[in-house]
Amino acid sequence: QVQLVESGGGLVQAGGCLRLSCAASGTIRSITTMGWYRQAPGKQRELVAVISNGGSTNYADSVKGRFTISRDNANNAVYLQMNGLKPEDTAVYYCRVDRRPAGLYYWGQGAQVTVSS
Repeated sequence: QVQLVESGGGLVQAGGCLRLSCAASGTIRSITTMGWYRQAPGKQRELVAVISNGGSTNYADSVKGRFTISRDNANNAVYLQMNGLKPEDTAVYYCRVDRRPAGLYYWGQGAQVTVSS
């Protein structure tokens, strides 16, 4: 059974940096888009960044210029470099891996990111 294992969350002061990693514990065939989402307390889960299997990226306006998404296709891994963190970035961050056929995807278990002011 495939699991997505996340790491790299934690507590950081405003202006600091963190790097999230997400790797599949098993083989996922026909991966398409990989991405990061986040959910703050009392709010809906929202898209942070996604990257296609061709390397095209898309970011939420709130993180553009501060966060960078990347992927390692050989290891079925996706990363999120977060710079210039703000208290409003505090949330549980989830990775998601989509695969063919369309509509199939896996979620990671979530990684807490807390930014203090």
